[in-house]
Order: sequence, then structure tokens, then C-alpha cells
Amino acid sequence: MDDTSQKIIDATMSLIRDKGYAATTTKDIAHLAGVNECTLFRKFPGKKDIVMQGVSQEKWRANVTPALFQNLQWELEPDLEMFMNAYMDQITPDFVKLSIGLRAPQLYHETAPYIMKVPLAFLTSLTDYFYKMREMGKMESDDLENLALTIFSSTFGYTFLKASFEDNLTATSQKEFIKSSVKTFVKGLEKPQRNINALT
Repeated sequence: MDDTSQKIIDATMSLIRDKGYAATTTKDIAHLAGVNECTLFRKFPGKKDIVMQGVSQEKWRANVTPALFQNLQWELEPDLEMFMNAYMDQITPDFVKLSIGLRAPQLYHETAPYIMKVPLAFLTSLTDYFYKMREMGKMESDDLENLALTIFSSTFGYTFLKASFEDNLTATSQKEFIKSSVKTFVKGLEKPQRNINALT
């Protein structure tokens, strides 16, 4: 990838993040990249082609992979906090806004597989974790996939709302939200302790 092509990609992705796909023109892209439109079209067939080059680059997608969720203690409360914090630390407001821009109808069929890598990494890692915790006798549940989906939905929802409204909707910090949410989840997930005295 030569420098000019990278400047064009970076300009395109920045504009889609800030303005959306439909509102971003090749003229805008060329201006921000510091090139003329002729140069842009020599490098890329069109705007969509630039975007597809961009989403294939790590710098323009959140680096959320199963490797992000390996710092496990095999205790529900710290581990769920780790999952949520790891996700929120990677999915910045800029990534949320870019993800929204990449969902434009003109693009979504092509960009969806890239966008879905992020929730899939979280969901598969958390579901695998739950299965192992159940095998270890540390939790009881027959619906681990939906449990993982519930926790992801909560994590994504807070991240999306903060990116969209900042502190105007809620002043609850990331730390406060995670601590409170995890305590609620753990109450429902932990294997109940049997009262030995009650059995004798």
C-alpha cells in the first residue's frame, strides 16, 4: 500500500465516521487526503472500493479478537468485569460512529462480515468461558448462549449510548456501570451454595 492510497483510505474512513457514507463524496475525500479526484480514481475504482480496503485494515476496525479475553481468574465477578472492560476499552466512540457509517444500505452486504467479527469474538469467548465454568462446577445454567448474548447486549448498549449521547443521557461511568451490572449478573449465575446444616 503506497502512501497516497493510504491517505485516501484514511480520509474516507474518517469522513464516513463523521458524516456517514452517503454524505461523503469523492471530492470530500480527495480534499481531505490532499490529492485531486483524478488521482483518487487512478488508485481506486470508486468510493465503495476504498471503504472495503479500509475495513480490511486493523487500524480501521476495533481489534477485538478472542485473544483479548484471556486474562481469566476463573471467578465470575472479576472475569465478567474483564470481558466488559476489554470490550469497552477497544470500542471507542469513534469506532461506534464508524460502525454506524459502515451500515449504510449501499455497503452493508459487503461490510457486515467485518462488523460482525467484533460481537462474534465477544460472544464465542464468553460462551466458551461459561461452558468451562459449568464444567468446573462454578455455575449452573442450561442456556449459556443466551446468557452470553444478554451480557454482550448490556455491554454494547452502554457503549453505543455513551458514544451517541456522551453524558447527556446518564452520568454513570464505565467503571460504575460494569461493577453494578456484573453484581446483578453474578447473583443469577453463581452456583448456589448448599446449606450443609440444613441437610443434617
